[in-house]
Amino acid sequence: MSARSDSASFDIRPLPAFRDNYIWLLAGDGCAAVVDPGDAAPVEAALAEAGLRLGAILVTHHHADHQGGVERLVSRYGAAVYGPAAESITGLTHPLRGGERIAIDGLGAAFDVLAVPGHTRGHLAYRSGKRLFCGDTLFGAGCGRLFEGTPAQMAASLARLAALPDDTEVYCAHEYTEMNLRFAAAVEPDNPALRRRIADAAATRARGAPTLPSTIALEKATNPFLRCTEPAVVAAARRRDPAATGEVAVFAAIRGWRNEF
Repeated sequence: MSARSDSASFDIRPLPAFRDNYIWLLAGDGCAAVVDPGDAAPVEAALAEAGLRLGAILVTHHHADHQGGVERLVSRYGAAVYGPAAESITGLTHPLRGGERIAIDGLGAAFDVLAVPGHTRGHLAYRSGKRLFCGDTLFGAGCGRLFEGTPAQMAASLARLAALPDDTEVYCAHEYTEMNLRFAAAVEPDNPALRRRIADAAATRARGAPTLPSTIALEKATNPFLRCTEPAVVAAARRRDPAATGEVAVFAAIRGWRNEF
C-alpha cells in the first residue's frame, strides 16, 4: 500500500514492525528515507524490492522501537540520521531541536521540524506539506503516554499539532486506533463522528489495512485529547477528578483515565 499527496513528490509506504509499529518509508526517484526504523529488516526488504537507496533516517524520539534498526541501516547504507539533539539517538548526524527546515536529498521535499515534548522530553515531529510524521505524540484517537514530559507540555504539543491545517495527513507510529476509539467512546458516548469512525476503523482493519493516515480534522472531531475544552470531555474529566479546571487539568485527568483503561 502506498499513498501520494498532490503537494508532495514522494510516496509513502507503511512497513509493519513488531506487534503494532509502523515504520514509514518515503520513496522518491530512486531514493528513500525512513521514519522511526525500530527494526532494520522490513526496511531492507522494502528497499530491495523497490530498488531504492536509503539516504536519510528521521527519528522522532529515543525509544528502542523507533531507533533500534538505525545502527544496522547506517552500517549498510551510510544514511544520514536526523533526530532530537536532547536525546540519545544512535548514529545521529543532524541533531535537531525544533524550528529547523531540512531538505532530504532525492525526495524533492523539505521538512519543518516541530518540537513536541511530552511523551519524551526531546520528541520531534516532521512535517512536509500536508504530511505530518508525529511518532508517539499524536495517535489515531489518542496520544502517547507521558514517560518524561508533563501534562502541560503534552497539552501544548497537541495544541500545536491541532493548529495545523485540517487536511494535514497524520502518520503516527502505532496501529492503536481501534483501542483508542474504545476509550474515546467511554469519554464521549454521544459523539456521532466518533461512532462513524469506530465503524470505519473496524471495516478498515477487517480488510487488513492500516487505519492511518488520519487527518487533523478527523482527530479534532473524535480524539478526546484534542477536545479538552468540549463540554462532554470536560464533564467526563470532572467525574474522574472534580478539581479538573482548565484545559491542562482536563487533559491530565483524561490521560490518567486512559492509563488505567
